[in-house]
Amino acid sequence: MNGRYGDPPIAGQRYTMRPGAYAILPRDGQLLLTYQDEPEPEIQLPGGGIDPGESPIPALYREAREETGWTLARPRRVLTYRRFVFMPEYDMFAEKICHIFIAHPVQRIGPPTEEGHIALWLDAEAALDVLVSPGDVDALRLALWRGLIR
Repeated sequence: MNGRYGDPPIAGQRYTMRPGAYAILPRDGQLLLTYQDEPEPEIQLPGGGIDPGESPIPALYREAREETGWTLARPRRVLTYRRFVFMPEYDMFAEKICHIFIAHPVQRIGPPTEEGHIALWLDAEAALDVLVSPGDVDALRLALWRGLIR
């Protein structure tokens, strides 16, 4: 675990553990991201929750396909961090364990299948300015610093 981002946990509040897998997806000098319009409009790294019994890599492939319509290849972990949040779409407080990977988008197989998501391409510098999660921004900065994005 590389650290914690966001607000500290609220004293006395119970949090549900919610691990997730998210992807930095560079191709041809740009990044494949997802725009999600609910519960708040935001641009984010494709990814989401790891289902019970599922491991991070299969969750990453599934979530990226659902949110972008693209298949992936060669994922490598970049960063793992924790944050405490209220998730209005699930009406719960969650302790999110965010596993951030870098992978290669291989093929578009169709539009996103997850309602309210739109795939979009931005250059990495623009993505640094629009990603909502500070942990995702730091993961992208780390990938840039390591030369993983060209």
